[in-house]
Amino acid sequence: MTGVPWFRAKTRGWRWSPSTRQGWAVMAVWVAALAAWMIYRSPALEAGWFHFDALTYAGVLVLAAVLFVVCWLKGESPGPWR
Repeated sequence: MTGVPWFRAKTRGWRWSPSTRQGWAVMAVWVAALAAWMIYRSPALEAGWFHFDALTYAGVLVLAAVLFVVCWLKGESPGPWR
């Protein structure tokens, strides 16, 4: 990887946080995509409870996986669990 990493490794645990404007832009796009997916897949409100189906969960998992891959490729190496 060349240049400044978009995501810095946290000092504890195994995670990243945005450190450049590109990293923050990725996070903003990801949050917008997650919100759009949840609005698109919003189930009917029945008796006060939301009922999500497998496709809703699958979409959230795909978005999370995409964010993980971007952080892995454009961020610092997370190293061992701290």
